[in-house]
Amino acid sequence: MANHPSAAKRARQNESRKHENRYYAKTARNAVKKLRDTTDKKAAEELLPRVSSMLDKLAKKSVIHKSKAANLKSGLTKHVSSL
Repeated sequence: MANHPSAAKRARQNESRKHENRYYAKTARNAVKKLRDTTDKKAAEELLPRVSSMLDKLAKKSVIHKSKAANLKSGLTKHVSSL
């Protein structure tokens, strides 16, 4: 148990941020899977900017590492261009 009110508040904030971060990370993972499974080039080209933006936002908030976001974006761009 927290000894100070500020420590209790910090624990509450961390818990709510953890749930929020998990939600956005899972949403981005599902979007990446959807893009990888897409075989239609036009649909993939429309989806790529949205997925890239999601990954950038997660990296900016340190939910995922910036290098991981860059590697995912690179692989997805290669996938879309090879369709």
